[in-house]
Amino acid sequence: MTNFDARPRRSVLYMPGSNTRAMQKGRELPADGLILDLEDSVAPEAKVEARALIKAALDEGGYGSREIGVRTNGFDTEWGKDDVAAVAGMKCHAVVLPKVETAKMVLEAVEILEKAGAPEDMKIWCMMETPLGILNAREIAFAHPRVGCFVMGTSDLQKDLRCRHTPDRLPFLYALQHCIMAARAAGIAILDGVHLDLSDEEGFRKSCVQGLELGMDGKTLIHPKTIDAANEVFAPAESEVAWARKIIDAHAEAAKAGKGLVVVDGKLIENLHVEDAKRVLALSDAINARGT
Repeated sequence: MTNFDARPRRSVLYMPGSNTRAMQKGRELPADGLILDLEDSVAPEAKVEARALIKAALDEGGYGSREIGVRTNGFDTEWGKDDVAAVAGMKCHAVVLPKVETAKMVLEAVEILEKAGAPEDMKIWCMMETPLGILNAREIAFAHPRVGCFVMGTSDLQKDLRCRHTPDRLPFLYALQHCIMAARAAGIAILDGVHLDLSDEEGFRKSCVQGLELGMDGKTLIHPKTIDAANEVFAPAESEVAWARKIIDAHAEAAKAGKGLVVVDGKLIENLHVEDAKRVLALSDAINARGT
């Protein structure tokens, strides 16, 4: 299959790295992933201590199959580079870099990680949240093999664009689609930005559906109560899984007969449809293996 990682990333929850109780609770939540934060949710006077708290939580373990990223402070702060070096020694899957704007920033992070002895499979998740970062999405996505995911930061982007958060998210569509295009070209994952209004359950669900329709792998979250809805929306529906199995089987039978095309329920099925059906099944199987 082409450029597909079957790991579920339907729901990825931000958690303050200074809050040990929250990080403990993260071991029980049905989120596919957690981003333990050293940046926005941690006060300046608590940032150094938060590094140690995150490391202690990860050393203790208990996060199961959840994918864990640690968001650092930016390189324009006094903590950023030390954060990246510290994450290199943590038991996590990725370092999450805020406000990535150039390939040079990625390569600088790579240099720090490797100098600090980071494992080869530790990835860099790039937060795409500034106009320059969006414009440079292609070069960032292809900057280095460690780049594994784009994380849309629509809150910071809204500030810089001076646009508005609207129900249809029209002001963000160019940025979202441009980053999706770059991510898919590079074969990396991409996560949608957060929904800020926790009282707007209908709006949150619509945002998830829109993200799915655009091509996002999942959504970043700011509260545990939104996990179930994100998991539901970004998981293949039963009907989608059944259809995927049906066309895979039909295409296989056609191939045995020397045919490259087959019609199923009045729809023409080609190899490209089979490839996407295999992606759906792989994702469904991975979700079922998680048990959530």
